[in-house]
Amino acid sequence: MKINENTLLEGHKVVLVPYNVEHVPRYHEWMKSAELQQLTASEPLTLEQEYDMQRSWREDADKCTFIILDKRRWADSGAEEAQCMIGDVNIFLTDPTDPSLAELEIMIAEPSYRGRGIGKEVTQMMMHYGVTKLGISRFQAKIGLDNDVSIAMFKKLHFQQVSVCQVFKEVTLETAVDESLRRRLSQHAGHVTERDYRAARGGRRDAASQAATGPLP
Repeated sequence: MKINENTLLEGHKVVLVPYNVEHVPRYHEWMKSAELQQLTASEPLTLEQEYDMQRSWREDADKCTFIILDKRRWADSGAEEAQCMIGDVNIFLTDPTDPSLAELEIMIAEPSYRGRGIGKEVTQMMMHYGVTKLGISRFQAKIGLDNDVSIAMFKKLHFQQVSVCQVFKEVTLETAVDESLRRRLSQHAGHVTERDYRAARGGRRDAASQAATGPLP
């Protein structure tokens, strides 16, 4: 989606940024993992295909993607942005007749970042963005039947199981955006700061350059 091409969302533990060309090699390395392929129901792609996919996600009107960065590492201006990547989060508008219905998908690709509450924070941030910026009124999540951790997380966020597909070995969970959910999202994601992504990147580059050359005389 074009709507978030210059959007940075800053939370407590993470920073969400648009999926850019420089992120692709790290993402491609992640997706060589058989575990991640299984968890995301994905097929391995060549690097060239991964670049094509990045362009599609950036341009298509029915996909909204952010790369998840470790906020603490990203705060170090000397760290390349790709080195701070820990996963991604997506909203897919799956029904052309109902743009208010969104499928939500999150991947914490780096194992050391799992089990630390990051998935929950990112999901709440993305839901808040979807409600306030995209007009989403109903969220779905499709999760592998053996992914107990993700299923439990979405249920804690008040998603209800609506169907099970044995053929694809996945469960579909859903929640409607009512006033109760809006209040919870405001409570848990109201701290999120939206910033200009290009300006933030420029500031990091300037800080890194100054650190490399030392203070001016």
